[in-house]
Amino acid sequence: MKQSPREHQEPRPACPVRLVEGGSSGHTGYLVTGYAEARQALGDPRLSKNTSAFFAGKGSTRRLHPAVTRNMLASDPPRHTRLRKLVTKAFTTGAVAALRPFIERVTDALLAEWPTHGEVDVVADLALPLPVTVICELLGVPEDDRPDVRRWSADLFAAGQSQRIDAASHAMADYMAGLIAERRDRPGGALLDHLIRVRDGGDRLGEEELVSLAVLLLVAGHETTTNFIGSALLALLQQPTELERLRHAPDLVPGALDELLRHSSPVSTATFRYTTEPVTLGGTEIPAGAPVQVAIGAANRDPARFAEPERLDLGRDATGHLGFGHGIHRCVGAPLARAEAEIALRKVLTRFPGLRPAVLPAQLVWRPTRLVRGLTALPVLV
Repeated sequence: MKQSPREHQEPRPACPVRLVEGGSSGHTGYLVTGYAEARQALGDPRLSKNTSAFFAGKGSTRRLHPAVTRNMLASDPPRHTRLRKLVTKAFTTGAVAALRPFIERVTDALLAEWPTHGEVDVVADLALPLPVTVICELLGVPEDDRPDVRRWSADLFAAGQSQRIDAASHAMADYMAGLIAERRDRPGGALLDHLIRVRDGGDRLGEEELVSLAVLLLVAGHETTTNFIGSALLALLQQPTELERLRHAPDLVPGALDELLRHSSPVSTATFRYTTEPVTLGGTEIPAGAPVQVAIGAANRDPARFAEPERLDLGRDATGHLGFGHGIHRCVGAPLARAEAEIALRKVLTRFPGLRPAVLPAQLVWRPTRLVRGLTALPVLV
């Protein structure tokens, strides 16, 4: 039986930045848990995300595919700026608005498969297939290949299983390289086709960059949203007053997303950073060359920023939460994630007013990962 890392947690440490021996990177580094310090760290250009540069010459035995180790998320300006600009237009508010009818249709089709009475698994029957279907459709991944994509993506977040992670990185990258080759011969109107044209036309993308962007968009395009939909619905089921508020006024769902993202952040820890020069965070002096891990989930529950942070309060002004990150690396797909979560929650609450948990909280199993926070399953009764 596995519980959420937030269950039965020890009191928050007084120091918002502390030294951690043998952290998630395998190197001694610093963990940031305070909100103000996390926001500073996420926006500080002295904290590099160039993972390859950090690990170069350190004798790592890992076999991660370069498409994973040198992707847009693991890069700094100017390279990061150039790559991000290529994909930003696909996730603007206007672009996502055009996708809403498709998201609505996919959600309706999934919910149509739910029984009128009985038990369903929110994760397997909605939270996972919805964002996977949307991002795969957006990129141009064939329907028959999507189960493989789901499996490889899950393996990439298998904490403590380096061989499994490395193998998944190669499987995913090799698949996307093959798909790119196929679509180059038979182009269409998907986002992947757009990226291919940019590469082939202006030579602004190298082949490795093209593959790495495709892998990143495919994985990031559904992992956090899957976790958020499940965690948000669980939070509502555990707070009947707030659940009833949305049931009676589903139009409030879009405005409730910020508080749900703060309270049930789908990201536990931001991806790897290290200092390129000495940095002071929260009164702690961090030397150059030190790994820094930003605990998004902890920062979003910092009482210095959010009063009674453990309480879900849909009337709270939760703007400024770090659920989508902060700074130049803020989640580029945030508008799409919000649209998917809003549509999913609104439709579930209106179509299944009797929705209730099918198991006790202690029986829920959480994914054993360090970066994301999500349920392996959420059984409910309809």
